[in-house]
Amino acid sequence: MVEPTVIHDTFVIERTYPVYTQRVFAAFADPARKRRWHGHGDHDVETFEMDFREGGAERNHYRMNERTPFPGAVLANEGTYQDIVPGRRIVLATSMSLGERRISSSLITIELLEGEGATVLILTHQAAFFEGADGPERRKGGWEVLLNRLGETLAD
Repeated sequence: MVEPTVIHDTFVIERTYPVYTQRVFAAFADPARKRRWHGHGDHDVETFEMDFREGGAERNHYRMNERTPFPGAVLANEGTYQDIVPGRRIVLATSMSLGERRISSSLITIELLEGEGATVLILTHQAAFFEGADGPERRKGGWEVLLNRLGETLAD
């Protein structure tokens, strides 16, 4: 039997943050705020650019450090904002490359629901992972780390 060359996957992560939705939305919309929680990890930031508007681009390039399986490699994530409803929703279509090789294309939807002094964030990640890609489990784990960091920055 021939192995598939593309793995399709969807996962949903839900988090509740004890702040109002406008503060959570701003953490995605403002480049300086987003870089605080999204631009750190096992890499050095080479490029972190955002044009936060429908049709606007987001470009993030990271050089992986020695704590990763790919030290020295550049991980590039480039996307276009598809839909933005202030305080409620962000939809971003992205492609990720490792070195010169594209490893995935994704549609990421962030929904924000306001509660009693809290925000419920629902992230839905739909992707096609290509040959040699990091795979769905690693991507979900990465988003869980990012959303935990978001919570830490919102607590400041």
